[in-house]
Amino acid sequence: MKQIILDTETTGLEPKQGHRIIEIGCIELVNRRETNRNFHQYINPERDVDDGAFNVHGLSNEFLQNKSRFADIAQEFIDFIKDSELIIHNAPFDTGFINAELKLLGKKWGRVEDYCTVFDTLVLAREKHPGQKNNLDALCKRYEVDNSQRDLHGALLDAQILLDVYLKMTGGQTDLSFDSVEPLSEKKDKREELTGSNKSSLIIVEPSESEIEQHHLFLESVKEKSGGKCIWSENEFD
Repeated sequence: MKQIILDTETTGLEPKQGHRIIEIGCIELVNRRETNRNFHQYINPERDVDDGAFNVHGLSNEFLQNKSRFADIAQEFIDFIKDSELIIHNAPFDTGFINAELKLLGKKWGRVEDYCTVFDTLVLAREKHPGQKNNLDALCKRYEVDNSQRDLHGALLDAQILLDVYLKMTGGQTDLSFDSVEPLSEKKDKREELTGSNKSSLIIVEPSESEIEQHHLFLESVKEKSGGKCIWSENEFD
């Protein structure tokens, strides 16, 4: 399963008022693991950045004036996100801007939803934590994600923070499934055979690091939901 954590920075808040994208940051996951493939571009919006937006991200008109236009990077961007699930916090904001940029390029480009599906982590957070603040900073505090470097917003930095929050909100880095379990034949180095008096063999298969990590994350989720009580966690042993 291919997922793309995506964030953008813009010249202002409303594409209908002519505001444009000035930065796109994407991080690729396959089976909920980072692949070390990122897409990151600063973009010349061909218009000025609003003062309010500049105070948020610090990207000036002078810095952006020599960057590529969206038209120059559009195909590379589409190729990167195609056939994936986009993970976005407050997705309508980012997809609204991306679709506005695609519309400027012509009808043949369609909409971002024509290339991939979209998952909104803000919707998920509101379902899990109704009546609470669910912006990215609040979620970082709630899920103990380090955002100390976030003095200013940045698309790639915010995508990395969202990645950490998303994995914690949805149960850890990897899904435990039959497809993800190594065949026993590949675990020979992890086996220990114990032979009894009847000469039968008992095979012990040690858990993988990812399985141990998933186990601990599951116990932490149980502990959180039970108000800090989890007898399995209290009696955890190496």
